[in-house]
Amino acid sequence: MSTRRDFLNLTVAATAVGTLASAASAQAPAAGPGRPIPPAVGDALRLVTFTPDATGAPRLGVVRSDGRVVDLSRAPSPGFDPARMVSLIEAGPVALDAVRRIAAAGDGPKVDTVRLLAPIPTPTRNIYAVGWNYLEHFAEGQAVRGTNMEYPAHPVFFTKGVNTVNGPYDPIPYDPTVSTAIDWEVELAVIIGTAGRNIKEAEAMSHVFGYSVINDTTARDMQIKLHGGQWFKGKSLDGYGPLGPWIVPASDIDPSDLHLITRVNGVVKQDASTQQMYFKVARIIAELSHGLTLVPGDIIATGTPPGIGNARKPPEYLKPGDVMETEIVGLGTLRNVIQAVPA
Repeated sequence: MSTRRDFLNLTVAATAVGTLASAASAQAPAAGPGRPIPPAVGDALRLVTFTPDATGAPRLGVVRSDGRVVDLSRAPSPGFDPARMVSLIEAGPVALDAVRRIAAAGDGPKVDTVRLLAPIPTPTRNIYAVGWNYLEHFAEGQAVRGTNMEYPAHPVFFTKGVNTVNGPYDPIPYDPTVSTAIDWEVELAVIIGTAGRNIKEAEAMSHVFGYSVINDTTARDMQIKLHGGQWFKGKSLDGYGPLGPWIVPASDIDPSDLHLITRVNGVVKQDASTQQMYFKVARIIAELSHGLTLVPGDIIATGTPPGIGNARKPPEYLKPGDVMETEIVGLGTLRNVIQAVPA
């Protein structure tokens, strides 16, 4: 096993949805009977990409409130490719209405018996990301940097490579020859549904397909000390972007006041609300699309709140065996074990 990507591709993590009972469960598999799935927001639709077992081909599904996964590939002529989330997104509201009907009438295995992948396992383009979108996070970074910059008048954008995308319950590789300063960043992910360029802020929300949970996992030593201080490399290591566990359509959830939490071995490290975002979702889309076309399936990570490990005294970083939980209450929870890459 010679590469970090080999490690990710060959590791089959157990799948489950639930909360960490204690730090003692850090090495326990993420799956298991009796682990409840987080409650949906009302009748929120939860769109997943999953495999029925370790070797099955990916397909789309819906996780119902009773914990059953309805396999959309079994539906006759759904109007989209039932193996590709982006195909469903491109198909628009008519296809989404059809999915709701299929989910209501269908049945399937319990969610803890299948493997959930990232909802969009292989994005067609880099993940767009926003830096410094919470004032307190900007301030904690200032303290570490020892600078006195003014807060930016416009969103700060960067990207994460497509290979950063990782499953909601899959391991995050730890290779000390690459980085020993791995940090956590809980963020709301926006999934674009309708293409657009020069989108007006007043119309921006109509371009959103839905929302998911992402952790902008970061190699701080690379981000800060190497490569001229540019963020791309330190943000783009393979597997450093767990996403999921599903996408909730925009019509089913209000992103303006969602509770964001990061836990490491059960200890809360970040605890904030999207209400504290300085640049709201509509402003982000409007500015990002200025002269740049957004397309269906584009993923935008909207920034992290304070509480990162690098800003703590002394700094705290993830190490092998740690369990990182990334939760947006009512939207979903990721659970990723930091796992050493075999030499």
